[in-house]
Formats: sequence, C-alpha cells, structure tokens
Amino acid sequence: MANRSVPTDIVLPPVMYQDLSAAIAWLGLAFGFAEHYHYGEPMSGAQLYLGRAVVMLKQAHGHASPAKLGFGTQSLTIFIEDVEAHYARAKAAGAKILEEPHETVYGEFQYAVEDLDGHHWLFSRHARDLSPADWGAVIVHNSEQK
Repeated sequence: MANRSVPTDIVLPPVMYQDLSAAIAWLGLAFGFAEHYHYGEPMSGAQLYLGRAVVMLKQAHGHASPAKLGFGTQSLTIFIEDVEAHYARAKAAGAKILEEPHETVYGEFQYAVEDLDGHHWLFSRHARDLSPADWGAVIVHNSEQK
C-alpha cells in the first residue's frame, strides 16, 4: 500500500555506535538486521539490512551516543510488513519500547523503540493512504509520490 503522507524512498543513514561489534549483534537479535559487510581493522564500519532498508553503522570515534548525551539526535524509520511480530521480537530482546504499536494521524501503523546506544527507531507500515492535507498539513509543493 502507498501512503502519500509517508514515502518510502531509500536513504542510507550512518548511525554511530560506541561498540560497533556489540551494536551489530544487538541490532540482529532485537530488530532482525542482517550484516551485509564490515570494514576496517579494527572494524570501523558496517552495512546492515532489514528487508529493503539499509543502514550504515560506524564506530563512534570521539562522538557521544544519544545515551551518553542524555537526548536523542535523530529518529530512523524502517518500513516492515509485520509490525506486531517485530514489536514482540524487540520487546522479548529487552529493547526499550518508547511507544506501543498504534496508528498515527498520518496513516502509519508503527511503534517506537530505543536501541542499546539510545538511538530512536520507528518500525512502521502503511495503514491508510492519506494526503498530507487530510490530516492538517500544509502542502507547499504538490508532487506525485510514486
């Protein structure tokens, strides 16, 4: 299903972790990410995927994680089909659930979770196709979403 309010184009965000090896293992266990590759000696980066979503992980050389900062620095949204099963997996793995599964005003069914370094993640699927105008957003540039 498409949702004009939330397009799912591919973005490759780098996410910094204090312990890259631990993050790769944790993201696999809690969220189901699979490692595609890693590089560096010692390891300094890795690429992981979940379905069609791809993220780059980097060793946080001199950078503080959101957990160390005491606040989040971004939120990553990953689109998946079975939000309920994913939520159960993350919860069983001990992930910190920030929002229970729910449908948003803009037509997404999602839940929010925090990972081992304090990064905020949303796992979502389209529930309804809504124009941003349907829920009160002001459309500035009208473009057709594919």
